[in-house]
Amino acid sequence: MADIRFTQSRKQIISLWSNVFKDSGEDIVFFLDNCKKYKCLGLFEDEKLASMLFLVECSYCNKDGYYVYAVATDEDYRKKGYSTSLLNYAKGLNKDFLWLIPADDGLISFYQKRGFSVRLYSDCDYENSVCFNQSEEIKEYLYEGCSLEHPVGMIFSKYDFPKGKIK
Repeated sequence: MADIRFTQSRKQIISLWSNVFKDSGEDIVFFLDNCKKYKCLGLFEDEKLASMLFLVECSYCNKDGYYVYAVATDEDYRKKGYSTSLLNYAKGLNKDFLWLIPADDGLISFYQKRGFSVRLYSDCDYENSVCFNQSEEIKEYLYEGCSLEHPVGMIFSKYDFPKGKIK
């Protein structure tokens, strides 16, 4: 039976993350040790971490939200709606918005089907920007996983946020 809960199990997080994204244990530990104000939301099957995502605190237009990062599902558990279940759970948390940058073009459609819309662009300097209370190294880390030539931000919120105006 699937169970969704926050987890701090570094062993399971590192294992799933490295299997899905092929990142080194050293890189993952760097993130876990240096990122501030994050939570790892996991979906467990018989106590095995089958799917996860990170929620990193951020703000935009004086609203508090989460940056959704490192959404990962073990290959043996894919096509069961686990990422969708985690996203739906995250939508019910007490924040004004969820924001993410899809890693590739195929994920834009995936997230649109789950209620996210393209609103915030990350490849230009905008008057309004998503703010993190993080070190420069962690900010760079949060943006590294995107393979799009022009990364776009996607948001889920009841608020109608601006796309931003170029300065």
